Amino acid sequence: MKKIQAYLTGQIISSNTSESKFLYKKSNFGELVGEKIHYSLPEALFLFEKAKIEIYMGSKKISSRELLSKFRRIDKRIQIKYPVFKNLREKGYVVKTALKFGADFRVYEKNSKPGKKHAKWIVFADHESNRLTWHEFSAKNRVAHSTKKNLLLAIVDEENSITYYEIRWLKP
Repeated sequence: MKKIQAYLTGQIISSNTSESKFLYKKSNFGELVGEKIHYSLPEALFLFEKAKIEIYMGSKKISSRELLSKFRRIDKRIQIKYPVFKNLREKGYVVKTALKFGADFRVYEKNSKPGKKHAKWIVFADHESNRLTWHEFSAKNRVAHSTKKNLLLAIVDEENSITYYEIRWLKP
């Protein structure tokens, strides 16, 4: 497959190539917005790392160093969120942003299609050195419960290894 040619405009990465539409249909990368596929920063970074996408600003192709620098300016937490995205995606899950829920990601079961099924988890990623208060934990759990998803806390360590904690509501 030919590399997807995408463009970074402001904070949006998009493409209208046949390759981007093929990958969207086949593997659920990106969101269809009008005639274009829009990619989240973690999606674009993942595809870039896998040599499936080239990202341009105007007519200039962005190097990997420039890309990371630009993404860090757009999202200060990309270095915590990206390892989680990559890990889940490599395990076969479909991972989408969850900004409207105030979370990092929505995660769909393997072989599920967003829009056809609901996400199973809502994910909050954090570094192992950060502390979470009971109030913050309760707020995250309430968001997950109100959206009918399980809460998945993704804790990233210094080596970018991830430990997941799944929290579910039980009715005894």
